[in-house]
Amino acid sequence: MDAVVDAKNIDFSPTEDQQMIAATVRDFAEKHIRPKVMEWDEAQHFPVDLFKQMGELGLMGVLVPEEYGGAGMSYFEYVSVVSEIARVCGSIGLSTAAHNSLCTGHILQFGNEEQKRKWLPKLASGEFIGAWGLTEPNTGSDAARMKTTAVKDGEYWVLNGTKCWITHGESSQVMVVIVRTGEIGDSHGMSAFIVDKSNPGVSAGKKENKLGMRASETTEVIFDNCRIHESDMLGKEGGGFVQAMKVLDGGRISIAALSIGIAKGAYDASLQYAKERHQFGQPIANFQAIQFKLADMATKIEAAELLTLQAADLKNKHLPMTKESAIAKYYASEICVEVSTDAVQIFGGYGYTKDFPVEKFYRDSKLCTIGEGTSEIQKLVIARAILK
Repeated sequence: MDAVVDAKNIDFSPTEDQQMIAATVRDFAEKHIRPKVMEWDEAQHFPVDLFKQMGELGLMGVLVPEEYGGAGMSYFEYVSVVSEIARVCGSIGLSTAAHNSLCTGHILQFGNEEQKRKWLPKLASGEFIGAWGLTEPNTGSDAARMKTTAVKDGEYWVLNGTKCWITHGESSQVMVVIVRTGEIGDSHGMSAFIVDKSNPGVSAGKKENKLGMRASETTEVIFDNCRIHESDMLGKEGGGFVQAMKVLDGGRISIAALSIGIAKGAYDASLQYAKERHQFGQPIANFQAIQFKLADMATKIEAAELLTLQAADLKNKHLPMTKESAIAKYYASEICVEVSTDAVQIFGGYGYTKDFPVEKFYRDSKLCTIGEGTSEIQKLVIARAILK
């Protein structure tokens, strides 16, 4: 519990710069995202041009140092960016998180200098959108049994197989993929590669028709004798799985931030509606049943935010945070679903229609308990840490 004790002496109050960044993102989301939220959701449209605009604001390379064309911010600002966007639209928040923490984050954390200089400036500017591939049709949580392989052929590796649930699987220009270069089940039998999506051996497959997060593109990615030069391997052969687990540690902070944003969006709408909706001659906010729901929602959001900031603080300090990020992701994602469910209940019949915002928060929220490690996997991670 050392990290928890240390966290008591930390001031998580946002700095003036952090407040300014949050306000900038909030204004951008209100102006450029909110008017299109339901249009994009209904059409399952992934708004590529929006992400180019976000790149101009530095939101596509939040954690990337300035020397590689990024904004050079900390995880505190990153949590704020993702949550403020998700407060308006979970789909755009999810895509922002996946681009920053997975593809871009993997290259930043494990790429050599040449790889960083080649890819990070284009990713950070929004010129390129990034994707990241670990999951396969038959290997979700059990990633070590993946079947996509890379076989050495001279200076090249030849990739064959299919990855699924890939955010930006079709629209991305670059992808980091983890494939098997050794034996099935061997945690040192997988390697990571940077794949230029213009390579003729890689293509997008089926696009998923999803319950929520519908404006965040999710597809299969198929590798058919895809030849990757050995210079595009990230780190050393056999290091891919260990790299992926470390990338997911940071990714859990992303999903926690995403969860907080969605929960705040649902809470904001509920608070406003409770004050405006009248029944029995008075605002429903006057009724204790509604007041208690709002009190529970506010409490859960604050607790989730503090857990997430604690994990972000450890990440900023390059300290171990596997347990803390899992706790933050697990709790934040679960309360995201709870808060969104209560929001629909507060709205009553209107909450079940697409004319009001909470039905979308409700649909989007569920992904947070599944993506980048299910709640059950988070509990396994936490249990192993506390029983070590």
